[in-house]
Amino acid sequence: MKKVFIVIAVVCGVLFLGCQKKNVADGKITLTFHHFSTEQEVRDGNAGATAFRYAIAEWEKEHPNVILEQTVLDNDSWKVKMAALASANDLPDVALVQGMWTKEWVANKLISPLDEVIKASPHGSKYKDGLFAPFRVDGAIYGIPILATGTCTVVAYDSQLWAEAGYPSFPTTWEEVEKAAAYFKSKGIDTFSFGNAGQWQINSTFLSAVGDRFTGSDWFFNIIDRKNGASFEDKPFVDALRFTQKAFLSGMFNKDFNAVNNEVARDYFINGQSAAVICGNWDITYIGQYADPELKDRIKFAPIPQPAGASATSGTHAAGNGMGLTLNTKLEGEKLDLAKDLILYITGPVFAEYLASNYAQTGACAVDNVDLSKFDSFTADFYRFNENPICQIYDSFMDGAVVSVMNIGLQEMLNGEKAPEQVASESQAAYLK
Repeated sequence: MKKVFIVIAVVCGVLFLGCQKKNVADGKITLTFHHFSTEQEVRDGNAGATAFRYAIAEWEKEHPNVILEQTVLDNDSWKVKMAALASANDLPDVALVQGMWTKEWVANKLISPLDEVIKASPHGSKYKDGLFAPFRVDGAIYGIPILATGTCTVVAYDSQLWAEAGYPSFPTTWEEVEKAAAYFKSKGIDTFSFGNAGQWQINSTFLSAVGDRFTGSDWFFNIIDRKNGASFEDKPFVDALRFTQKAFLSGMFNKDFNAVNNEVARDYFINGQSAAVICGNWDITYIGQYADPELKDRIKFAPIPQPAGASATSGTHAAGNGMGLTLNTKLEGEKLDLAKDLILYITGPVFAEYLASNYAQTGACAVDNVDLSKFDSFTADFYRFNENPICQIYDSFMDGAVVSVMNIGLQEMLNGEKAPEQVASESQAAYLK
């Protein structure tokens, strides 16, 4: 019996070595890759997942010498898997990193900086710089944003109503909005509808963009990185709070904005109770499905108009993507070169052009001369809106405890119960804990 086992072992060993030699002879190189763009996501109509899988398949066709071992899990399972692999220092060659994981993975030397990789790429200059914020550590980039990007701060407006108010194009300044508001009041409708019952809405869909206009991005990143003495009590941020309170106490918004959520607010707009709604991309999807066809044809999109006294930036909207492609620090040689090529390919023009031409959605890489003729005006105009400059979503980066204090304070501030300076002071106190 012992002889039989020995013979079997020898035969298996020979077969194994033969297979190994065959792989070497064939010049095959294996790259491991984990992601969550499942076939189910494609069946459910997820445009980002569909374009992502398309780009991966195209890269594989161009690299027949590479075996791309993909582990594809649903989002929840993927998060559990990646957390375990990161803890064991056993990440795949190419991985997705969540923005909130980036600093920890960098500190543990799990992933590599990508600045030179991006710089060397022929399409490196087409990446939208504002989307890289979740993946920057000490100024270096450790992830390239993937999938479709979405805005949190967009004004959807009835272009016919605004033309009747004297604005064939949407106002670019808040002073012009104030003038138009008198007309809408005479018609018995609100200028804007907004819902802040959940408290997060004022932060994500208003203050993130308005704050950027006053403070600029340097202040925001100094807050996140706790550098250069940045404080919530700095005058530009307090000025943003003052403007926000004044805007919501002006009578231009639905009176119950602090008692209803964004879902009710978008229905106010659809039902003709307001001339515009300030919302996020998730609301635009709903409006596109449920608005009356005649209204849908009239709807256009614009950034929040510029407040008086805001001079740091203009025309920005808060948007982002919290997932990025990254590389394992263990990679070297030809495997490293192939992995670099892969992440550039499936985040670059091939992915972005497929997403734009088939779904009128945007990725991290800018696309020139997109043919939008096959889409209705609603879809095409929203695509164009997303070409506006991007700023960061406050509550995607700020500490959760700080955000909670800020959101409660903001709601009270919008009711006139708390001064902007007090909200700034309370936010700073939470920040320093």
